[in-house]
Amino acid sequence: MAMLMAISLSASAQQLLPYQNPNLSAEARANDLLSRLTLEEKTKLMMDTSPAIARLGIPQFQWWNEALHGVGRNGFVTVFPITMHMAASWDDTLLYKVFTAVSDEARAKAQEAKKSGNIKRYQSLSFWTPNINIFRDPRWGRGQETYGEDPYLTTRMGLAVVNGLQGQTFDGKPMSAPGVLATPSSQAPQYVKLLACAKHFAVHSGPEWNRHSFNVEDLPERDLWETYLPAFKSLVQDGNVAEVMCAYQRIDGAPCCSNARYDYCLRRFSYFNSRRYGCYSFWNRNK
Repeated sequence: MAMLMAISLSASAQQLLPYQNPNLSAEARANDLLSRLTLEEKTKLMMDTSPAIARLGIPQFQWWNEALHGVGRNGFVTVFPITMHMAASWDDTLLYKVFTAVSDEARAKAQEAKKSGNIKRYQSLSFWTPNINIFRDPRWGRGQETYGEDPYLTTRMGLAVVNGLQGQTFDGKPMSAPGVLATPSSQAPQYVKLLACAKHFAVHSGPEWNRHSFNVEDLPERDLWETYLPAFKSLVQDGNVAEVMCAYQRIDGAPCCSNARYDYCLRRFSYFNSRRYGCYSFWNRNK
């Protein structure tokens, strides 16, 4: 009987394809999965609405969800004060508790949607929050989404949001399970409660009405590194933020989503932390 069980377990293990094998690296599994996807399937998965790929066991997923000051556009939830009011508390510990509660509700809502068999927009586990742009001009139109004009305050508040949403400790330590700190010897993969997103990279502070054609020109180098980039650098290196959304406009004539200089900056941030990183945007009309 023991031999039969051993043979059965061995056969089950052999049936696992490389991308299904949790003992392989994420990179190896991703490369194997990509090699099995058709061009049409890859194209579909590049949209914010990702359909299920049944033949490979890929479930349906929605990338577009909002949680600016509570789970957004998804029925009855707890609504917290707007972001600018949160910043006025000067209390990143409080903000961490707030977004831990937000992620609790987000998980519950996602489970409800999953059980229904049809996950709609705003019902999944990728949240395009926080907005860590610097608010300098009240005419922008989206300043209330930010934490104000101070780079340090924005960084501290942004880290609290990311750590609360992704289920990390207040100081950014990963978990191997809810409430269980990951260690170098942890057998389980890092537990990620949900995916947070730092936006909009970079130098996106209005105007809103022409954001798809606006061009930021002659930005002083000191202003770039001391004002607009510190929060992004910290959320990548210290918060392990899962996603980064690029900005809508151009900088010195080049669209942010394909701007070689700013892509290099983001990769430098990731390199310092020995992590691979992707830069994503859900919309870009730059010609």
